[in-house]
Amino acid sequence: MDTGTKLEYYPFSSTINPSFWHKLTEIKLDVDKLNEHNRPIWGYYSNLNLNKCKTSLFEVDSTSFNGHYSNQKVYIPVLGMLLNKNTIEQFKECDKNSLVQTEGKKLWGDIKSDKLLTDPFRLNSFLVLSFADLKKYHYYYWFCYLAPTTLEVKLLKITPIEDLFSNSINDLFTSYNELDIKEKPFFLLKRHCDGLQILPLSRIKDVNSANASDFYYGFSDPSGSGQHPGWPIRNYILLILHYCPFLQGSTVNLFAFRLSRSGVTTDCSHSLVFTTVFPLVNLDELMESDTAWIGWEKNERGKFGPRLSNMRNSIDPQCLAETAVDLNLKLIKWQLLPNINLEKIKCSKCLLLGSGTLGCSVARNLLAWSVRTITFVDNALVSFSNPVRQNLFTYEDCLESKTKADAAAQNLRKVFPGVHSKGYNLTIPMPGHPVGEILLDQTKSNVETLTELISTHDIIFLLMDSRESRWLPTLLGTINKKIVINAALGFDTYLVMRYGIRCADTADEALSCSTEGFKAIPGNKLGCYFCNDVTAPGNSLAKRTLDQQCTVTRPGVSAIASALAVELAVSILQHPRGASAPAFYKANNQDLGDDCGPEESILGAVPHSIRGFLSMFNHVMPATEKYKQCVACSDIVIAEYEASGFDFLLKVFNSCKYLEELTGLSDIHNEIGNLEVWDFDEINESD
Repeated sequence: MDTGTKLEYYPFSSTINPSFWHKLTEIKLDVDKLNEHNRPIWGYYSNLNLNKCKTSLFEVDSTSFNGHYSNQKVYIPVLGMLLNKNTIEQFKECDKNSLVQTEGKKLWGDIKSDKLLTDPFRLNSFLVLSFADLKKYHYYYWFCYLAPTTLEVKLLKITPIEDLFSNSINDLFTSYNELDIKEKPFFLLKRHCDGLQILPLSRIKDVNSANASDFYYGFSDPSGSGQHPGWPIRNYILLILHYCPFLQGSTVNLFAFRLSRSGVTTDCSHSLVFTTVFPLVNLDELMESDTAWIGWEKNERGKFGPRLSNMRNSIDPQCLAETAVDLNLKLIKWQLLPNINLEKIKCSKCLLLGSGTLGCSVARNLLAWSVRTITFVDNALVSFSNPVRQNLFTYEDCLESKTKADAAAQNLRKVFPGVHSKGYNLTIPMPGHPVGEILLDQTKSNVETLTELISTHDIIFLLMDSRESRWLPTLLGTINKKIVINAALGFDTYLVMRYGIRCADTADEALSCSTEGFKAIPGNKLGCYFCNDVTAPGNSLAKRTLDQQCTVTRPGVSAIASALAVELAVSILQHPRGASAPAFYKANNQDLGDDCGPEESILGAVPHSIRGFLSMFNHVMPATEKYKQCVACSDIVIAEYEASGFDFLLKVFNSCKYLEELTGLSDIHNEIGNLEVWDFDEINESD
């Protein structure tokens, strides 16, 4: 090469691992949200050139967001900054020159303050301006590698290290490896009678005009070109000129430390020495210029402009789905409900007893709330009348005679593969439905399975067609202290209610929180579906016509009721007391306002029950206390079950009258009958 030519540099070429975009997406949704503050990130490059590539590769990945650099043996760390904008307009309109000048002046200030002598890795600096379109998984970005713009260095010659220090190459490599990873980017080599000695950059203050010729200014060079050093040397030249101003106009040896590998052997035999002449400059005046710093990377077309990473086709579809399905919920946390506990909802295991119209709708709403474990129980097959009303079934399910529970679980996984859904083809034993010898073992097995399912789930949804099928799950849910949500439909009416939870008496504490005009029932005093009944559930399907056996409703009723059931369950999860939350009800004609007082969930009121009337498009929210003679949740029934187990259940299945006798309801019936007789006698006497 002709002497006296201008020294030119190979710029960095950015390489982004897809994991970087995965992590940025996670941080944007869960941490940064609408914040646009600058986020420090790590980048790295290597001076080990395996393929003799001239390009200086610069990489970022998911570890770039770590608080501390993840030490990788052959990589050199670079601390940079990410500026992620909220809109594409902000990304486009950002003043790029002002940004690079501002950050460049900060770097110049660090050079003058001696900060970089103890942490040489900070001399390399980069920016990433970005915008993440999280709906399309399009990521717009532009890298900037800070460097001074007008330091023109003359190149005199290039000398291979083997021609200068053939006897010291192995010692150089050993000494280099002994440097701390954060000292490897920039260091000094001092020549003495015994060879070469590698010194940390902090020893640059030992250089003076008298001994300057003994020093080589070493740097880990990512370039594979035999003619041009890599980009990091530009900032190094600025630092050398600041600490050694006497080198202006002088000959300076820049040592490009490059590693190569042959088989399993790594050495530095391909390193080069660039002999240069430094310019005569006024650094302070130069650094005050509005164009003192450059560094924006060219795009694929060779022009200064941003790049685009389209990750939709390269990210694993299931990973895409996992992130995308929670997008709406995570956006809720940005401004609307920053304190909502989405993880608690996500980790809740839900058991759906009934996989029909209500069960399908409840499952879809739970999925929308990010619930990941949903179990179905049903004993019916998918019929041709189901798919138009039950949104987890298809015509093909009918043709294949699939069981409802299995079909619902399978099709829910088709909606979102990340959900853990399973179906159980199970008949729930019911009061008033006698169990003969033939069915005894199967009934016992069904009870054991149902007991296990209820004990291993957090929220139990009762979504069956008949009243009596809700009795056993009500009993088991109460005993296991589970959140139980019941939904029942009429033609144009619906009932959604939560059950009371068995816990310590908190009545005084809860009632003291009542809002003016309202009263509250503590969570442990709330009644169940059977608490307002004075008869035990029996065989409700006997001697009924088809329209009486099926749940004939207006099509929209089930969708409304199922949505309310899920929202009620989620509100319970977000309440500080959970299932123990008291239920407010009106004590006068005052309407429930926006503020329900201190017992409100983060999502609002947590009523005991919601009774809807589609004919008038309204609903009321009554609350009722637990009935001490309830056939399902009373202490009498629970005690008998705990004492006798399946034998007790068998008596109930064979005769629902047993429950009435056990709880004393039969005595109440007798008293009512006597009153009617007395009323009749009084009427006869008056005649």
